[in-house]
Amino acid sequence: MAGETVLNGRYQLVAQQGSGGMSVIYKAVDRALGRTVAIKILRPSLTSDPSFLEKFRNEARAVANLSHPNIVTVYDVGSDAPTYYIVMELVEGTDLKKIVKANGALPIDRAIELSIQICAGLGYAHRSGLVHADVKPQNILVTPQDIVKVTDFGIAQALTNTQPQRKVDVVWGSPHYFAPEQARGEAPSPQSDVYSVGIVMFELLTGDLPYVGTNQQELAMAHIREPIPNVTDLNPKVPDGLSKMIARAMAKDPRDRFRDADQLGNVLTKFRDNARNLTAITPQVSPQPPSPPPSRPQSNTEDVTAKYSSAPDAPQYYDPRQANPQPNNPSVARPAQPFEQRYTTPPPPQNAQTAPQQPYYPDQQGYPAPQPQYNPALNESGNYPPQNFSQPMPTVEDAGMDYVTIALGLIAVMAVGGLIVLWAVVISSIG
Repeated sequence: MAGETVLNGRYQLVAQQGSGGMSVIYKAVDRALGRTVAIKILRPSLTSDPSFLEKFRNEARAVANLSHPNIVTVYDVGSDAPTYYIVMELVEGTDLKKIVKANGALPIDRAIELSIQICAGLGYAHRSGLVHADVKPQNILVTPQDIVKVTDFGIAQALTNTQPQRKVDVVWGSPHYFAPEQARGEAPSPQSDVYSVGIVMFELLTGDLPYVGTNQQELAMAHIREPIPNVTDLNPKVPDGLSKMIARAMAKDPRDRFRDADQLGNVLTKFRDNARNLTAITPQVSPQPPSPPPSRPQSNTEDVTAKYSSAPDAPQYYDPRQANPQPNNPSVARPAQPFEQRYTTPPPPQNAQTAPQQPYYPDQQGYPAPQPQYNPALNESGNYPPQNFSQPMPTVEDAGMDYVTIALGLIAVMAVGGLIVLWAVVISSIG
């Protein structure tokens, strides 16, 4: 059929990609738009019921309205004589079932990332009022970049609603992932999809399925009655918190599960982020405690504080207190100090002069020691000179001028006093 069949004069089938209980998938070329697509052709045994075809079209239209990076996009739905088909996005990659068969249990980080993406796609559908009803690894495609694409929305639901007699032949094609209520023949809900995601996660982390049976009926009863197995019994590396999430998703009663895929995805995301934060703040190698300080500081000993410096490659600075300072050599090492002396002012060196020395501060955390600042008020000996806060004292040459000034001042005072007396006499005579 492939390579020579053109549906409705538009979709040329190129090669068969796979097959399942309900359809056969082909790689095809859309001649109208010039793009490569995937076409799912329903098996003829399903297309003889008009009610099913009507339900199938309605489900396909609803899925075509979903636009999400973790859902396979549906482009078109149609028929050509007895052939009914869905045109979809062609996903380069493989399905999750083949990945597990080839690799066994996946690394925990990868299993969580894939599960978060599965929940993102299903959660978007749940918010749109759609239930997948057939979540299984075969319907989860994974690209080479590890991008999840959930496919086959609504087909199982359409078949169950219109042809319950075909349930054993088609719907029970994946009984390992069906929720207990589906096994009892009840209508699926978002919690049913959550249960299936829990089974998928169990398989991703262990490489095995939680329930087995020799036939479909035994498997159905296992979902309904058998206790939920513990993931850590098969894979001890799985964290206990993650194991509890899977057990809640696989609860027998839908009311005990996460309410939808969005809630499960949010819990998984928080678990992943918390694990990353703990890894980021936990040192990979614990620092060794510092060795006891020597009884005598050695001039060529490494500063213990440098081992915990935020800048381990910071240069050593010149110490002016050394007996033989070398100002042009920036690599002069500082003597190590005992722990109890690091925050006290060290004693002056033996060859210290009478002039006061500037205190020396060891550079903590790799920062340079503060250098003495230049003060123009200091003289060469390091002392402050006497300050002049008044006018200059007069010299011997200026003494004569000072006496004349005093005499003139006294004469002026006497003159003012005489004028006051004369003014009082005149006033009295007039009165």
